[in-house]
Amino acid sequence: MYTSRFVAVAALVLGMFSPAVAQPAGRTIDVWNFSYAPKPIHLAAGKPVTLTFVNRSGSGHDFTAKSFFASSRILSGSAPGGEIELPPHHTATITLVPRAGTYKAHCSHFMHKQFGMQDVIVVN
Repeated sequence: MYTSRFVAVAALVLGMFSPAVAQPAGRTIDVWNFSYAPKPIHLAAGKPVTLTFVNRSGSGHDFTAKSFFASSRILSGSAPGGEIELPPHHTATITLVPRAGTYKAHCSHFMHKQFGMQDVIVVN
């Protein structure tokens, strides 16, 4: 009897003080010639999310969002200089915890932003 009570109390205590491990939710950002989808990108503040950038075009592009990446806590992957570089038909993944705010994103390649390759990230 004593052993089963001890096990039950130990399980309760461990459950109360063990950190919960949450699986990051996945979001796919499609990259086309001179376009991103979805528009805008909605994320939840303080919740881990894995962003997968899929370049569906035959041209190189990037996803530049310097203030977004700088304010987020990056858990895996990287965005050096605040950008994700995407060669033709490539995929890149980053897992991060975003901070609340509204952030601008664009492709920094010559004239791509002017041709409409820009987006907004809304983190609530």
